[in-house]
Amino acid sequence: MIRWISGFIGAGVVAVLAWSLLWSVVGVVTDPPAPTAEHYVRAHHPLLSAELPSEGLFGKYDVRQLQRGFQVYKEVCAACHSIRLVSFRDLKQLGYDDGQVKAIAVGWQIEQPSVNPDTGEVATRKNLPSDHFPLVFANDVAARAANNNAVPPDLSLMTKARHEGPDYIYSLVGHGYVKQPADLLAKFPDAKTPAALHYNQYFANLNIAMPPPLTQDGQVQYLDGTKPTVDQMAKDVAAFLTWTAEPNLDTRHGAGFAVLGFLLVFCFLAYGAYQNVWRNMKH
Repeated sequence: MIRWISGFIGAGVVAVLAWSLLWSVVGVVTDPPAPTAEHYVRAHHPLLSAELPSEGLFGKYDVRQLQRGFQVYKEVCAACHSIRLVSFRDLKQLGYDDGQVKAIAVGWQIEQPSVNPDTGEVATRKNLPSDHFPLVFANDVAARAANNNAVPPDLSLMTKARHEGPDYIYSLVGHGYVKQPADLLAKFPDAKTPAALHYNQYFANLNIAMPPPLTQDGQVQYLDGTKPTVDQMAKDVAAFLTWTAEPNLDTRHGAGFAVLGFLLVFCFLAYGAYQNVWRNMKH
């Protein structure tokens, strides 16, 4: 009897869930959600491709591009955004020698938090190559106070945290800040960007607190002579942030090809061993 009752209750639960699922599907088909301004813009403005050398199966970093991207980060982005998971000595992967890394660390605009050994009071000290890049703001309260109640995100893993991360960064900072289209406002009157925000066609909800970071060509003077257009600067900083999120990309690709090569050779050896062991059995 208990088994029958348990089975009946289980069947009832399954039936209720199936009925709910059915009506949910019917509701989506017969009464689909109304289109939003974000979906309307996405349909008309797909992400632009950064076409970075690191993309693809055989991708490798362009060291010169990474140095240019670091220069853009240092001169434009570092005033608000941290890269707390990167240490100064990691910059040696970008082609800087020990002396250059030390100079970058010592001359960085923000020092490391420390404690005065004589008084025990909070103090700061010069950065060392072994230090991670210091936080721009001590905490979220300080960040909000300095940025109109917005907290600038850490950029260390930003290209991993966003779908199609390199393209997202490139499109957002290089081509996203445009005048809000009149046809968008005509179709979605409530989508008008508030006074304290900025319209960006590649941001999630179209309204972003960050002012346009790249405003004109020549904003950063590249040391290697590359023409610093807004498009080029956006592409370079996207490449640099791709490196901060995946600094061992070249090594990982090399290890992957080595493993594939080993597996290929192993398959031939295994097949040869199979033929040799079972040779007499087959004949």
